[in-house]
Amino acid sequence: MAVLVVHCGAHSTEEVLDGAEGALTAGLQVLRQGGDALEAVLRAVTVLEDDQRMNAGTGSRLNLAGEVEMDASVMDSRGQAGAVGALSGVKNPVLVAREVMRTPHLFLAGEGAVRFARETGFPEYDAATSRARRELERVEAKQRSALGGSEASEKPGPGETVGAAARDEGGYMAAANSTGGISIQLPGRVGDTPVIGAGIYAGPAGAVAATGIGEEIIRAVLSKQVYDRLLEGKDPQMACDEGVGQFPSGIPVGLIAVASSGFGAATNTRMAWRSGQV
Repeated sequence: MAVLVVHCGAHSTEEVLDGAEGALTAGLQVLRQGGDALEAVLRAVTVLEDDQRMNAGTGSRLNLAGEVEMDASVMDSRGQAGAVGALSGVKNPVLVAREVMRTPHLFLAGEGAVRFARETGFPEYDAATSRARRELERVEAKQRSALGGSEASEKPGPGETVGAAARDEGGYMAAANSTGGISIQLPGRVGDTPVIGAGIYAGPAGAVAATGIGEEIIRAVLSKQVYDRLLEGKDPQMACDEGVGQFPSGIPVGLIAVASSGFGAATNTRMAWRSGQV
């Protein structure tokens, strides 16, 4: 039996649960029609990237320079992976990550990633929305107020990465994720999303995707930690619970995972997610 799990990111709420359901439906349709796990997660994540309520693809947050810089990655149970960081000017960064997966390289970033996207057929696209611009204005207003001494400076929040993990009927597994970063972000900042072993990891034992405070997820090499638990034979739900359990409640983290034994999802905060089987 094939399985797919999707999420809308740490701190996402029931208000976007219909987005998770739409992505799940699209991904399951791929599996139902004979597509593999990689195709399913790519389809699910592109649906989330196209939903302006999500902080990924269209709807991505703006950095402190007023620019969109996106991160995305994909990895499968054969150890193949592709990632992009600080990528701008495309509609679906996860599809660019898929193209990187076809090359001898693993990770492309910044202007090089943009050039690669153009060379592989991705047209120029402005992912910034009016909501993202209003959010940046709000953050800038708070920063100005903080400089005036009236309140403490605001700290970065979770990146609200969107992601998916799947296992198809043949036992092939894959994970994919995508994010627009965080509002209080220096140009060039890259979070955990495209970092293999941190925001994503997959191998013969399963596929894992993480969401939350990127810097903390990188420090913990979180997705690889969870994968290693799957490799030990742990149930994916237990592996996700243990992965999240090492973080205090003040550090929002979420995880999804699939393995031959099933799937798991866990978080220490809110996280809109859905799972399904075909």
